[in-house]
Amino acid sequence: MDAKLGPDVYGIDRWGHQFLTVLPNGDAGLRDVQNPEADPISIAEIVADLGERGINSPVLLRVNSFLQSSLIELNEGFAAAIKEYEYQGAYRGVFPIKVNQQAEVVERIVETGRQYQYGLEVGSKPELLIALAQRIAKDGLLICNGVKDEEFIRLAILSCKIGFNTIIVLESPKELDLVIKVSKALGEKPRLGVRIKLTHKIKGNWAESSGDRSSFGMTTDNVVAVVNRLKAEGMEDCLILQHSHLGSQISDIIDVRRIVSEACRFFTELKALGLPLKFLDLGGGLGVDYTGEKQSNENSVNYSLPEYCEAVVETVKYAMDDAGIAHPNIITESGRGVVALSSMLIFDVLDTTLYDSPTMPTIQEGAHHLIGDLSAIRDYLTEKRLQECVNDAIYYREEVRALFRRGNLDIQSLALAETVFRYLVAQFKTLAKEAETSEQLEEQLGNFADIYHGNFSLFQSLPDVWAIDQLHPIMPLQRLNEPPQRDAVLSDITCDSDGKIDQFVLADGISPTLPVHDLSEDETYYIGVFFVGAYQETLGDLHNLFGDTNVVTVALGEDGEFDLLHEVEGDTIAEVLDYVEYEAQACLSTFRKRVDKAVSSKKLTISERRVLIEAYKDSLGGYTYFEK
Repeated sequence: MDAKLGPDVYGIDRWGHQFLTVLPNGDAGLRDVQNPEADPISIAEIVADLGERGINSPVLLRVNSFLQSSLIELNEGFAAAIKEYEYQGAYRGVFPIKVNQQAEVVERIVETGRQYQYGLEVGSKPELLIALAQRIAKDGLLICNGVKDEEFIRLAILSCKIGFNTIIVLESPKELDLVIKVSKALGEKPRLGVRIKLTHKIKGNWAESSGDRSSFGMTTDNVVAVVNRLKAEGMEDCLILQHSHLGSQISDIIDVRRIVSEACRFFTELKALGLPLKFLDLGGGLGVDYTGEKQSNENSVNYSLPEYCEAVVETVKYAMDDAGIAHPNIITESGRGVVALSSMLIFDVLDTTLYDSPTMPTIQEGAHHLIGDLSAIRDYLTEKRLQECVNDAIYYREEVRALFRRGNLDIQSLALAETVFRYLVAQFKTLAKEAETSEQLEEQLGNFADIYHGNFSLFQSLPDVWAIDQLHPIMPLQRLNEPPQRDAVLSDITCDSDGKIDQFVLADGISPTLPVHDLSEDETYYIGVFFVGAYQETLGDLHNLFGDTNVVTVALGEDGEFDLLHEVEGDTIAEVLDYVEYEAQACLSTFRKRVDKAVSSKKLTISERRVLIEAYKDSLGGYTYFEK
């Protein structure tokens, strides 16, 4: 069967990470990877159940077991690699809070990670306060990166006295001055790390986060200066950690090995200077295969999680053995790899703009000859002449439009030509599904793709899709047992031309359109965007003042049921107005005065006043998205 018409047109088997399946009724189903014998649960049924509870789409759906399984797989992967290579140090992972700062996520990571002595990484004072309110495991680490003021440093140093294993990572020699000042004032020695810029640079969207031109960390001369200063202060025993950020979403396992190897060279040299380093922090970098391609590119990776763990452990072991140094404890700050797969955005399709017509209109005698030429394409349309016919149709339509712009054609004639063109487009699309098509032809037909208008804000919920063309798997959640009839791009609810998605992960590669079904009057059509757990919740903005969506966390049961563990209502309009410095009650008061003035001038009746005021008040307390 042609991949375009096959049952797995969306490539679930490639990118689904065993989390997803298609149920016999055509619904997308969630599998509990921690309990593979349990029945899969229909996402559409979850959404329907949430709707009955008053939790409407768009909704961000978190699955607790997906979050747990990613974290467990990471820690078990390092445990297996450590055993295989007889590595003498431990793995002490930390979750970088910046990747997903939501309380529900952080608290569940801390809870699940406790058995592995898993800790947290913070890069700001607010994140530090979050971390200090968590029950981190006894031997779990609290790594402090980023720019730090005196208050930050004071909190970090004193937190060690109440049981936290807090390590302050120095970003610059100037920061060391501040640490020494606060340390002396408190009479407490800090636990320190030093962040070193490596020279190797990765490829892809996050290349600038690696290499010696990255924003954070010290150059070699800075590191030597810091070491000398610590020795002069008698504080060299405080420096127990070396940190280097490998880069975000590293796609090539060879890059992982090379960067880890370079980090080890610095580690062995610092040990040779007599520093008591115990931890080698390799930062982030563990990538997510968003497309299932298993290739080294911006949206995929050419390695598995076990391969990543083995590459890190093996590289560090051999480097330390060659230098005759005891194996350090390995730290990674894997955020994307831990949380990306745990969440999905679900929204309903509100409307469509269809770029085809099912019937050819009748061409009356006396119609402009260009319209006749356009309609005549139907007579010689074949698979072999498809490209020729598309070229002719585009040419004739443009000529008709030019005549209209110059005032030589009326609006009825233009409308007739457009209808003929849309009919031909429908025929072109049908033929193209069966024919061998060139890249040029696919691009031309892509310009006539349907538009499905979704109840979501790209800028709020999927900012990386807009900003850096990040690919997320996207597919309908129903009727997956039916061949999709249409190819569409997705447009969001904002009034912005950038609010669209036109790159999709399919079974046969990346496509500019998404195969979708014709809408049915008696069914709400839902689309799911998967693997949005990393960064998307924290990077969103208030474009058109669309706020946070409803958020729920669910646990999958054994009998095809689910439990609602946690719910956060999406922003109301009043809350969003407050974010941009409007007081809802002040807005209501001003509006009420204007309404009363209209009543006084007899432009509005008393009963109309009541309806208008109530509508305004109801809207202030309502969801920022489309409500049915």
